[in-house]
Amino acid sequence: MLRRESLCNINFSIEKARRLQENLSKKVIVQDCLNTPIKYVAGVDVAYIGEFSIGSVAVLDYEFMKPVEFELSIVETRFPYVPTLLSFREIPPAASAIRKLRIKPDLFLVDGQGIAHPYRFGFASHLGVTLNIVTVGVAKKLLCGEILESNSEVWKPIFYGGEIVGGAVFTKPNAKPVYVSVGHKISLETAVKIVLSCSKGYRIPEPLREAHIAAEKAKRKVMEDAGGNWRVERNVG
Repeated sequence: MLRRESLCNINFSIEKARRLQENLSKKVIVQDCLNTPIKYVAGVDVAYIGEFSIGSVAVLDYEFMKPVEFELSIVETRFPYVPTLLSFREIPPAASAIRKLRIKPDLFLVDGQGIAHPYRFGFASHLGVTLNIVTVGVAKKLLCGEILESNSEVWKPIFYGGEIVGGAVFTKPNAKPVYVSVGHKISLETAVKIVLSCSKGYRIPEPLREAHIAAEKAKRKVMEDAGGNWRVERNVG
């Protein structure tokens, strides 16, 4: 059953958010800290409808890529859309959904950037540090940097600020890549391998695809329950 959960009023300050972002970015761990062998992997997505945000998490069996649990959370959107600060908007619904899980995933694929971000602290990193979980950023668009040539047929490094911050990963033949980066407590090499192993014929890895489908179903249900009197807000960036 879907429930709308209210959040306390937050006086949003771009300056305070930027300082917090800078401080928290120093806590990101870029080495492998995940349990092996991997048993469960989750996908995290956030959708928007009117003044509400829908956090969606899908947990899949890693070996067979079959869903074993879904959780949703609908909260009031309390943060404005600010480029490069999107994580402050998406953490509340995503964290609320994750906290409902009965199964504990070994890692989370997050629909957004990790350290491939102008401030090295995108949604995936913010979520990982906040909840102390292993996260991988899997974005549909390149936010910063340039893609370098490589000998690999499956991924190419993303170079920004004098270092490799992620990879353009080719999950499906003749399709655009997804942009993978470390979220928290994982190495880029392992993150790329896991994203490829979770990709089964679609550009988007299965855990994220399932989370997105669940979020869209929830959005339609909310619209139907409200008689369609909703202003749907697009999530850009």
